Amino acid sequence: MRDQQMPTDGQQHRESTFQPDPELLEALAPLQGNERIRHLLKCFGLRTSLVRLKVIDALLTTAGSDRRLGVRGMHSHLLALDIPLSFLSVREVLKRLCSEGVVVLNQDKSYSLHPQAEAVLTGKIEA
Repeated sequence: MRDQQMPTDGQQHRESTFQPDPELLEALAPLQGNERIRHLLKCFGLRTSLVRLKVIDALLTTAGSDRRLGVRGMHSHLLALDIPLSFLSVREVLKRLCSEGVVVLNQDKSYSLHPQAEAVLTGKIEA
């Protein structure tokens, strides 16, 4: 049985390298919008890209409304916001964010933020 949390592209992926930085936690409080997401990506050792910013922002938006999005739903949501990202780009970003531990693939094939990622965004990092 394959691991539902891991991408199925046949590649070995490294474990999440999440390293909470106490000094950055203090600077997180006044951050809003994309700055919070940039900080989140930095904590997980990832570079910032437009696609990652938009996908994580969409996850945050839908989490507030209790909607659950899979790849197709995410792509449709972004298109409805006039964000012209390809389906493949959205799928690959979600797979990468999953492999790095930022996002979780749920049983119903929808995606949500990992609890550690939520803790970074809300400033409730558990060391």
